[in-house]
Amino acid sequence: MPASSEHVSDVLIIGSGAAGLSLALRLASPHCNVTVLSKGLLQEGATLYAQGGIAAVFDETDSIASHIKDTEIAGAGLCDPMVVEFIASNARFCVDWLIEQGVIFDRETDIHGEKRYHLTLEGGHSHRRILHSADATGKAVQNTLTGKASAHPNICVKERCNAVDLIISNKIGLPGTKRVVGAYVWNRELEEVETFQAKAVVLATGGAAKVYQYTTNPDVSSGDGIAMAWRAGCRVANLEFNQFHPTCLFHPSARNFLLTEALRGEGAYLKRPDGSRFMPDFDSRAELAPRDIVARAIDHEMKRLGTDCMYLDISHKPSDFVIQHFPMIYEKLLSLDIDLTIDAIPIVPAAHYTCGGVIVDQHGRTDLDGLYAIGEVSYSGLHGANRMASNSLLECLVYGWSAAEDILTRLPREELTSSLPQWDESRVDNSDEQVVIQHNWHELRLFMWNYVGIERTTKRLERALRRINILQQEVNEYYANFRLSNNLLELRNLVQVAELIVRCAMERKESRGLHYILDYPDKIDNPQPTILSP
Repeated sequence: MPASSEHVSDVLIIGSGAAGLSLALRLASPHCNVTVLSKGLLQEGATLYAQGGIAAVFDETDSIASHIKDTEIAGAGLCDPMVVEFIASNARFCVDWLIEQGVIFDRETDIHGEKRYHLTLEGGHSHRRILHSADATGKAVQNTLTGKASAHPNICVKERCNAVDLIISNKIGLPGTKRVVGAYVWNRELEEVETFQAKAVVLATGGAAKVYQYTTNPDVSSGDGIAMAWRAGCRVANLEFNQFHPTCLFHPSARNFLLTEALRGEGAYLKRPDGSRFMPDFDSRAELAPRDIVARAIDHEMKRLGTDCMYLDISHKPSDFVIQHFPMIYEKLLSLDIDLTIDAIPIVPAAHYTCGGVIVDQHGRTDLDGLYAIGEVSYSGLHGANRMASNSLLECLVYGWSAAEDILTRLPREELTSSLPQWDESRVDNSDEQVVIQHNWHELRLFMWNYVGIERTTKRLERALRRINILQQEVNEYYANFRLSNNLLELRNLVQVAELIVRCAMERKESRGLHYILDYPDKIDNPQPTILSP
């Protein structure tokens, strides 16, 4: 077969969302040559679809101490206090950097006639501290960073490239400390595996919500970084905590469309089909309770009433107010013959955010020398048992900064090796049974939704693990015998992450935050993170 292409750079960043691109820009500006791999097109990813905003203290009546307290309350006793303080304390500094890059956040005129940032309120927050760009903050962030990175002479962007596996020094016979030296990458355009060599590798691949049948996430969120890090020998933690966003549009033509929490922050009510509110029956904070509580309440009412959905209603607010604050949502719903200013919107919970991931320190360093993980792929200790709204983009920005500082300090000066072993496809064939992948794909996502969803039981988890073990055998056999495809790579990673999610869930003998198991409905004293080692 023809020799695979080999690419060499100082730093290889796998992922092109807020975490990956902010890191790339910080690294490239001094002197680093950076390669950014994007699984799809550069702007396509979870960041693009983030509606709400970024949490940071910009109001004089707010405080970092309050941001810390709110985060820890939402995290249900499992946040790492040092990490929460670290991120909250550096929030404004990192958001100011984003503003310097050109991101424009909404402003308003205060009572003194001065312009100031318009801050919204979301679930779990005790103050208005969410900076936003209308209801399309992620799009503003992604487009700005994409434009900057695409034009930077020290950043090489490779689109439609799937990372297959990390290349580890001791596995290819290199002397010295065990470290990551690059990655094998499947170029979907060329349909061949290329070798990417780097002095440091950063996983910024996002979460694994695609393991569930219903999700707000784009197709690229298939747990790739978590699976690759696990196969490379890194520990993971807290993968039992999968956040289900309470309000995903229930409509056959828009299955993944999220309705931002800012709607509830600005006064929207959650209602039953008969028009009655139900959140005051579950929590004194009503619609502004943390997401785990709201999602369970919606799920409970749907099951109790035997209905397909609940409803989100902001029609009691002035039409001009609604359209001004939520223009993107208004236009999208209008295209589906739903008027946000008049109609109650049908909603269901959907898998949204992976609160656990690859264990990292405050600089994003993993257990493997030279390998970093930042953003949703990582477990930093910020989110605990439940992520508070709008802390996710913030974590991306802060760790993009802290990882850059560390990489620039630690980056080896010498080249690691003249050449890395090429990918060997000599013993595989083209598959004529793609239906096998599709069948396994759908089966996995369905039983994960039914058995490892908003409510769990030990028996459901055991059933899920048995099915996962069978799927792993089938996928591994398929992977060993046939050439790569996008669906095969994603299925391989999703099955691996599904196993880790179930194993974490089986180890937690309590209900806390996003993990609600009927066999253990109470909290235990002195809870600890759930850590798995390869």
